[in-house]
Amino acid sequence: MATPLKNWLEVQMSQCPWACAALLFIGGITLTRFVLKTLTVISQTFVFSGRNLKKFGANKGSWAVVTGASDGIGREFAIQLAKAGFNVMLVARNKTMLESVAADISTNSASVETKIHLIDLGKKDQAAYDALRTEFADMDIGVLVNNAGKSHDIPTYFVDAPEQEVEDILSVNINALVRVTQAVLPGMTKRKRGLILNLGSFAGMIPSPMLATYSGTKSFVDTFTSALAEEVRAHGIVVQHLNTYFVVSKMSNIRRTSVFVPSPAAYVRSALSKITFSGGAAHTDRPDTLTPYWSHALLDYAVHIVGWKAGFVSYTHRLHKDIRRRALRKLERLAKKE
Repeated sequence: MATPLKNWLEVQMSQCPWACAALLFIGGITLTRFVLKTLTVISQTFVFSGRNLKKFGANKGSWAVVTGASDGIGREFAIQLAKAGFNVMLVARNKTMLESVAADISTNSASVETKIHLIDLGKKDQAAYDALRTEFADMDIGVLVNNAGKSHDIPTYFVDAPEQEVEDILSVNINALVRVTQAVLPGMTKRKRGLILNLGSFAGMIPSPMLATYSGTKSFVDTFTSALAEEVRAHGIVVQHLNTYFVVSKMSNIRRTSVFVPSPAAYVRSALSKITFSGGAAHTDRPDTLTPYWSHALLDYAVHIVGWKAGFVSYTHRLHKDIRRRALRKLERLAKKE
């Protein structure tokens, strides 16, 4: 240690020993917490595996219910849960696409059963939800994946957003998630086991201008999941919010994978391998949130270390303005070709 600094420290210690000791203690605690949380994020993301799916009924005749199972992440959850040994119920409104998923499952996982349940989750149809609850009543459901979701067609200021689009986002992202969970939970509580995965988004963590309704619904998913998870923990039920960045899908309008944009298959593999962990959310005060994919986890970690939410909100606003400009130009080109 340089002599001037050493001398300065000795003087300070002699003049205010208690204050200096307190500052050193607080600094040591802060550094220790940072190191431990960093190691937790790294170990959960790259080293350890989460709870085995057999705990929730895999290979024991139990069912996995997947909403929005016709395409993208939902389709992959259905396929991979079938490979893990669950019978699978596919829930969505497109019969043709669900039959295609069911055929893929039968080809690759011949030992499991599949069912299709058609329902338009964008409609608040009491009779449709009553029928779903009735069908669930006699099923041993070990896993529910609330994957169905809807966003804006393109980034749009709330004042200009079509009323029907806003209503559909609220219906699918909030009402459907709550109602389907209500239908499944009594059976899980009775059997004293179950896994509920609620698909979330970074837009619920960082308020996203020009996607205000979608962002708000995903924030609801985060809070609802944490509250419900605490309620049912004593019944052996795990409820987790999957904090998700971009994934190749129709919703994201991204068609190519990259470091931060995995394929649905890669994303789902990471999610199912990290059950009960937190991943990139391990260092934050977000109970029962999991950021499973490795690059998303590191990004989540970096965002919370920086901690400048206002800056991220402003960046997201600029990003969405640029996306909207490009989307409108594309629509203009397509209109000219017609």
